[in-house]
Amino acid sequence: MDRQMILSQDSVMGVRGLQGFVGSTCPHICTVVNLKELAEQHRTRHPGCTPTIVVDAMCCLRYWYTPESWICGGQWREYFSALQDFVKTFTDVGIKLVFFFDGMVEQGKRDEWVRRRRRNSKEIARIFHYLKAHREQPGRNMFFIPSGLAIFTRFALKTLGQETLCSLQEADYEVAAYGLRHNCLGILGEDTDYLIYDTCPYLSISELCLESLSTVQLCRETLCESLGLRVADLPLLACLLGNDVVPEGMLESFRYRCLSSYTSVEENVNKKANMILAVSDHIAKVLHMHQGEKALEEMLPLGPNKALFYKGVASYLLPGQQSPWFFQKPKGEMTLNKQIMSVRSDPELKQEVPMCTDPESTSEVPMYTDPESTPEVPMCTDPESKLQVPVCADFESKQEVPMCTDPESKPEVPMYTYSEIKQKLPLGTGPEFKLEASMNTNLEIRQEDPVPMGPEIKQPVTMISDPEILKIARTHHVQGESYLVYNILSSGEIECSNTLEDELDQALPSQAFIYRPVRQRVYSLLLGGSEGGTPSLKILWLNQEPEAQARRLDTLLACFNLSSSKEELQAVESPFKALCCLLIYLFVQLDYVNPRAVQLGSLLVRGLTTLALVNSACGFPWKTSEFMPWNVFDGKLFHQKYLHSEKGHAVEVLLEQNRSRLTKFHNLKAVVCRACLKENRRIVGRAHWDSHHTGRWGRQGSSSHRTSSGYSRSGQGQPWRDQGPGSRQHEHDQWRRY
Repeated sequence: MDRQMILSQDSVMGVRGLQGFVGSTCPHICTVVNLKELAEQHRTRHPGCTPTIVVDAMCCLRYWYTPESWICGGQWREYFSALQDFVKTFTDVGIKLVFFFDGMVEQGKRDEWVRRRRRNSKEIARIFHYLKAHREQPGRNMFFIPSGLAIFTRFALKTLGQETLCSLQEADYEVAAYGLRHNCLGILGEDTDYLIYDTCPYLSISELCLESLSTVQLCRETLCESLGLRVADLPLLACLLGNDVVPEGMLESFRYRCLSSYTSVEENVNKKANMILAVSDHIAKVLHMHQGEKALEEMLPLGPNKALFYKGVASYLLPGQQSPWFFQKPKGEMTLNKQIMSVRSDPELKQEVPMCTDPESTSEVPMYTDPESTPEVPMCTDPESKLQVPVCADFESKQEVPMCTDPESKPEVPMYTYSEIKQKLPLGTGPEFKLEASMNTNLEIRQEDPVPMGPEIKQPVTMISDPEILKIARTHHVQGESYLVYNILSSGEIECSNTLEDELDQALPSQAFIYRPVRQRVYSLLLGGSEGGTPSLKILWLNQEPEAQARRLDTLLACFNLSSSKEELQAVESPFKALCCLLIYLFVQLDYVNPRAVQLGSLLVRGLTTLALVNSACGFPWKTSEFMPWNVFDGKLFHQKYLHSEKGHAVEVLLEQNRSRLTKFHNLKAVVCRACLKENRRIVGRAHWDSHHTGRWGRQGSSSHRTSSGYSRSGQGQPWRDQGPGSRQHEHDQWRRY
């Protein structure tokens, strides 16, 4: 894969400008290392200890996806094989891999998350513009990862027997903490934040040569020597330059002042590099002079952003670490004032200071502490406690803030919240929850008085009060066994990243809307407290009686409003149950699927991720293999067959006259058709549809997630809504059957 392509797409992660600075101005901090040799040296120094590399999986997705075709929904079997080869290469030389995936988006990084989704939307628009102009897949320089790649990579690695963890905050902190605690060989990723954390060595995934197991190691100590700084100064430097917590523009004027007074400007380097050198010089020659005497806000123009800046610095401190830049007043008071800064989004935390949690223990350590107290003593958290986290604002009733839309283009950035269930649910009995919510509840700022030593304790709220259910959900989440369930139970919001959808194509409704009724039923199931006949989570998750498994399946089908199709689906052989379930749902939901093969591939894979959510919520009635894409879908093959079908080729030709495939195809088709007929939904061909439908459906654009009901405001021009499973007359009593 083109290394420059990886760097260009990932360089926005971490400290602004640092990736380019290292490559152009400080290349000497990069050293080529052989991981096999490092592992042998590690065994010599630590007998009996397995050399371990902790992997930031989200940084590695582009590196791992090597199949030729990516535009059509993904070549999943080839991708699974590539992962298998990756794991085997390390296993063969005795290196253990531990993979971390992002499990939460912290509220402090929400704005940056939205900015990245908007950038992705523009990239997707360019991809479809290219497709229409050239009718071929764009080059690798426009590569966009297939829909669902992150979640299915997680399941694939677990299938391959790898230790796979899902974070309770953004993964980089937990990756760095794990690497430090377990004395790991290194961190494999592509994020300059790993140069800032004081942890194990940072290894570049983009420079990794799998055949020789060599890559580039970036040394933070050498970086500090080049900048005249100490390792403890790097978090301060990162925040002054801008990162995922502190916006780059917040201290722009300060950086320009540093540059104007910098006397060692290098003519042969770019302005950004000189800016980093100037800020580093200011830290070394000016701020160091007053360290321990003045607080940061007395030396820097922080103004009303003081709390955010402190939070940014604190976010780099791992368990047991302290910052010399947190000034201590003689009377035992910090100048941090009453700033309650939560870096964690884990509802089991008891304190609102930045905390860290090792995924293998329940010990938590404050990220900045009182030097006169006992900072090294972990504060235990009772997993059975009913302490709760702040809940984000009710986004989708009336204002619908999370449906962020780029004003310069139509692509949407949906962030689904529990408030979807407060709208007109197909269940007919959706509960109304009184959510104590504010987008800023986890960052309260009172600038007047200094805060006493010791953390301020708050009593936030979670979405449910049953500690046993929350603990089970948390365990499944951390172990990477479920999908989004803990996010819903703990904070009432989930994120959905971009996928390949053409916003200019009005014929196919938004994927987010197509699966919205399913999400709403899942919210009711998880948060409804058995109201309206929804099954109890304890019954679904804990009951081991034989009839409990049947109830789990009933609940899963009810989420898709396909209870009447149970008999047909039970007759389907593995691993095609999930595929047939999705096809039935889509044929009932959409009046006509317009021939947009690229979007249809993404639509199907998005459906498989929705199935992963529903299966998790219902207590795993189906094995995960049922909805793993490498078992049921190949994007390139689908696209080829789709084009042949468009040319009028018969089924026998599409299936290459293979009798076994023909039999299987007709059996699966019969299941889908029978189920659709039960719902009075007749599947028609394109020619029939074209002769009866000449209009185009309106795409919802920026307001598509902001309606006061679960469906359209008017229904005009949107026949797929009125005929979808969210609007059938008998739907209101789906849960009551159980």
